[in-house]
Amino acid sequence: MPENVVQGLQPQALWDFFQALTQIPRPSKSEDKVIAYLQDFATKRKLEYKQDSVGNMVIKRPGSGGGESAPTVVIQGHIDMVCEKNNDVQHDFYKDPLKLMKHGDWLKAEGTTLGADNGIGVAAALALLDMPASAKLPPLEGLFTVDEETGLTGAFGLDGSLLTGRTLLNLDTEDWGEIFIGCAGGGDSILELLVQLEPKPPSHSHPQMLRVSGLMGGHSGLNISEDRGNAVALVTRVLQAVVKVHPDVRIISLSAGDKRNAIAREASAVVEVPSGEPRLMVQQLVSQQALLLKEEYGHLEKDMSIDIFDHPQRAPTVMTVESQTKLLMLLSTLPHGVIKWSHAVPGLVETSNNLAAVKPSSSTDSEAKYTIIMSTRSSLTHAMEVQRARIAALSGLCGATVAQDKAYPGWAPNPASPVLQVTKDAFRQLLGKEPKVAAIHAGLECGIIGEKVPGMDAVSYGPTITGAHSPDEQVSISTVKLFWEVTLKILETLASKQQ
Repeated sequence: MPENVVQGLQPQALWDFFQALTQIPRPSKSEDKVIAYLQDFATKRKLEYKQDSVGNMVIKRPGSGGGESAPTVVIQGHIDMVCEKNNDVQHDFYKDPLKLMKHGDWLKAEGTTLGADNGIGVAAALALLDMPASAKLPPLEGLFTVDEETGLTGAFGLDGSLLTGRTLLNLDTEDWGEIFIGCAGGGDSILELLVQLEPKPPSHSHPQMLRVSGLMGGHSGLNISEDRGNAVALVTRVLQAVVKVHPDVRIISLSAGDKRNAIAREASAVVEVPSGEPRLMVQQLVSQQALLLKEEYGHLEKDMSIDIFDHPQRAPTVMTVESQTKLLMLLSTLPHGVIKWSHAVPGLVETSNNLAAVKPSSSTDSEAKYTIIMSTRSSLTHAMEVQRARIAALSGLCGATVAQDKAYPGWAPNPASPVLQVTKDAFRQLLGKEPKVAAIHAGLECGIIGEKVPGMDAVSYGPTITGAHSPDEQVSISTVKLFWEVTLKILETLASKQQ
């Protein structure tokens, strides 16, 4: 990574901490190296820190510059990141540092997620904790949570007694100029379907690879309303079209998507095709389907590619006709996308489902187990549970089992929030106009933290980040500076308040 990628960017301290974070592997559930970094940060600065049993850390900084007696403010971000890369990129998220590059006002990583979600928020918290004693700041508690991206485990396991503050600045949203005071709740469904295998028919000797690639992907909450292509759904549609015309085509394997909170970008299926003319006919049919899907999605998904080609590896077994029919039926009927828009908040997605991934999880000579991952979000708990019951019912009809975790709660908006008024004033002073106050169709930790720490008053905001949860992730450099400035304004006002 070039040494000067963030050199000269403002605020320099924040960018230096962010660059340091990009050099530390921090996948969800494997945050030990970044936790060690935070411990070292606190120890070198003689700042008190505490951890709970799941790994969340709180680093405390006394008030300063006249804010010594002000109420404590919690600055919160999560230290894990979504780990996604393009298929042609060699990168080990458990070992390798990210490679940063700058294009105009945007900073991104080469072929991988950037981790600006939520690395920028974490870097801002560290820069605040590291400010000189002359800075006018209230007492701060930097709350660094673990494993946000794969189920909000850190927030669920938070020991609320670690915190004394009752005002929370969550730095984990991605639309500069907007203040968020509410979010959706969510819950996952993990489906398992046993697929029966049988020996490959003697007449089948031309394995083919069907591949869907080049989709935008993105955040399963923030981008779900854009109707981006979903690789799980698209590869299923193509396979169903092929099997309908050529029922003797047999599936060897199917894999699509990855993370529960990302829209699937890539998919691949290996199929066995009878020798001779059927092979060419199948390839022509796939090309026809590609053109139809390009007509449907191509105005948005400009880099979408759907192709089929000879596959060198031959497999001894294929799915039985009954099993591949069940698998494709299940994948095609599971709901994906916006289910309902809010009637109470115009423009807000109320309920959605993300068909996140399908992949084989185990296999023997006679059967394979396929795991399908679904993620449901809603501002209304009962509406979310209706969708999860729907998923369970569809699973049962197709012979699949389903496991559903405990859903995490949404964050109910409080327009009368005291910290909201302070935050709106700070945005107004900086921008010269009234900021937008909104709720977001994504999971934030504020609602869960509020349950763990009764009386917590919270807002969430952040710089502009696009392409989160995908290798297209990038952060707007100019908005990071504004994000920092508004944070200082908010804290300066809160430092003037007395207990």
